[in-house]
Amino acid sequence: MEEETSWITNRFDDIGREFTYISKFEILPEISDEGSNLNTLVPIDFILPDDLLERIFAYLPIVSIFRAGSVCKRWYELVNSRSLSVLSQKPWYFMFTSSDEPTGYAYDPILRKWYSLELPRIETSNWFIASSCGLVCFMDNDSRSQLFVCNPITKEYKSLDEPPGLKYSDYSALAISVDRISNSYIVTIAKSKQVPGNFLQWDLSVDVYRSETMTWMTSATEQLTGWRGGDESVICDGVLYFLSYSTRGGMGWHDRHGLIMHDLSSRSSHGKLMHIPVPYSLTCGRLMNLKDKLVMVGGIGKLDRPDIIKGIGIWILNGEEWQEVSRMPHKFFQGFGEFDDVFASGGTDDLIYIQSYGAPALLVFDMNQKQWKWSQKCPVTKRFPLQLFTGFCFEPRLEVAP
Repeated sequence: MEEETSWITNRFDDIGREFTYISKFEILPEISDEGSNLNTLVPIDFILPDDLLERIFAYLPIVSIFRAGSVCKRWYELVNSRSLSVLSQKPWYFMFTSSDEPTGYAYDPILRKWYSLELPRIETSNWFIASSCGLVCFMDNDSRSQLFVCNPITKEYKSLDEPPGLKYSDYSALAISVDRISNSYIVTIAKSKQVPGNFLQWDLSVDVYRSETMTWMTSATEQLTGWRGGDESVICDGVLYFLSYSTRGGMGWHDRHGLIMHDLSSRSSHGKLMHIPVPYSLTCGRLMNLKDKLVMVGGIGKLDRPDIIKGIGIWILNGEEWQEVSRMPHKFFQGFGEFDDVFASGGTDDLIYIQSYGAPALLVFDMNQKQWKWSQKCPVTKRFPLQLFTGFCFEPRLEVAP
């Protein structure tokens, strides 16, 4: 198994600056029947029909498709056509480089390069973010009434109506799920609010937006005792999962965290919630959908000090049982330097990204090959001790629109 334990410094280019402008095609000679006269062939662009060119483009990486769109007017129109269906791409990771401005770079694991990328509508990096199948959902962290669904590659976006239910909540968890066939999507917000005067009881509600009807509905309401929701959730195969946290205090590690699941296929406002224990004492947990399977990346706490991280594990949920996939080797854990008890992590398809809040270090885990490796070094340096970094994973796609 090949492993890299250090970053490899490499130059980066903005996607726009990386476009290659080609002014003409290479002219090839044609040998006549007599073998003596040379005739000029017409450019291949004039021969291939649109549908065949689209099939060729579909096999290219996203950045190469953008380059192709700069060749000529015809190719530009094909690249920007809704009929162009690009084959599944490896997920990218967007890393915010400022806690105030939503600026940063996107990492392409195929070409192993970073690109400058501007995100539409989002105002600060502390907004709630969720992604699925090429679309990303943003929600502001103050009033939690500004919601946008966008394609970060094409920059298309749509504003969603304010959800019903609790106007203000102590904790909110955002999730989005896109149907890969119809490209319709659902957005969920799981809200938790403490019952006034009772720290043990929390009101929980799940609001669901469906793009097909462009309406919100409250899918579940329940009052939790001794538990509250948090800010981590994901949708897998029509089921919403979100982490819950104990409010009792003084409990064993197995009672500190839990997982709540809610079947979204029920359109009733009285949907049932189901609780599942977590496999270890966690300093934090990150949920993600990998090929319709729930995967959790968690910080493993010490037995005597469960709030102090000693390692990072990856688990997959089979039924109601957690199966361990891998644990981060200690040399990679040390490679982050000072690692906080909480961290950023996201993934889709077969890749999982793990990022420290305290440095622009990005580690990639391949679920198929069970391989850990560093990304190329992000083209940003830490300017002051308290500078924080975060990010999210998304699929680069051209044909999906909000």
